[in-house]
Amino acid sequence: MMRPELGMPTGNKLLDALPRQELERLHPHLQRVQPAFKAPLYEPNEPIEYVYFPISTVASLINLMADGTIVETGTVGNEGMVGLPVFLGTVSVPGGSYCQITGEALRMRADVFREQVVEQAGALHDLLLRYAQAMLVFTSQSVACGQVHSIRQRASRWMLHTDDRVRQSEFPLTQEFLSQMLGVRRASVSEVARQLQAEGLISYKRGRITVLDRPGLEQAACECYGIIRREFEKLIG
Repeated sequence: MMRPELGMPTGNKLLDALPRQELERLHPHLQRVQPAFKAPLYEPNEPIEYVYFPISTVASLINLMADGTIVETGTVGNEGMVGLPVFLGTVSVPGGSYCQITGEALRMRADVFREQVVEQAGALHDLLLRYAQAMLVFTSQSVACGQVHSIRQRASRWMLHTDDRVRQSEFPLTQEFLSQMLGVRRASVSEVARQLQAEGLISYKRGRITVLDRPGLEQAACECYGIIRREFEKLIG
């Protein structure tokens, strides 16, 4: 594990928006890590030990149901932070988070984060207040989306959110994984992927998605994608 190079952009939008003096104060407490695919970042009902600032990693926020079903409630990429419950003053939550797409992230011990960020009302503290509001919009909009929009629309929205976070047109995605994230049968996801590929919007092979026609994919998605994206841009840039 390495520390980020001081004076260079970190690649995380929250950290890169900080005044230099505040980032210098936080710098000794940040470690560069590369979480493995499906590695837990924090577990349901367990103490959260670290917060993460993704760079190229994408994390899933999930709820684990009694029958073992996993349902995604949100995603976090380089626009945000994994471990928001720590900022909001709690030690553990019923949900969890794990690495959805491998890449780099900066992490900080939760106890240090409380000392350096929660107890000191600096720029990052203010940014995280706005980020928490954006995540509330993400969650509430996703709940509404799951009630009224088709699997095709929801899958397209999920691909667009992932495309935004990895900043490249190709990313790993299995049908099993997407079905878990959307809470639907794998056969339904398979049919949607075939439709989107037949229309030239995506290429899907060997568990990897390539976005071929982003404007077309945005048309295939529901209005929830635009609402969520605009809210993040308004609140945190």
